[in-house]
Amino acid sequence: MKVIKLSDFQQFSSEKMRKNNIFQSSRFFCDVYCFEPGQEQKGHIHGEQDKVYLVLEGQGTFQVGSERQVLGPGQGTMAPAGEEHGVKNDSGHRLKVLVFVAPA
Repeated sequence: MKVIKLSDFQQFSSEKMRKNNIFQSSRFFCDVYCFEPGQEQKGHIHGEQDKVYLVLEGQGTFQVGSERQVLGPGQGTMAPAGEEHGVKNDSGHRLKVLVFVAPA
């Protein structure tokens, strides 16, 4: 059994938002996305993948389809396959987001 410590997967980059992979199989993956203030994951579409975002720390603006909403710790949303989605850290603090995508 693989046991992880979540804090080991929370590295940041000053250049762009960082994806820190925790688990991955042929059916799904789980990452921690780390955003410095001002960093973003631009809107994009996965044709065959659903994505779940859960905010661990900080707050950011999440886009799913044409909707945008600020989410904070303990809040989350899902971007169904085919829906444009993205995240922007428009706060002055770091943002950490637990992300699940299936299928991988």
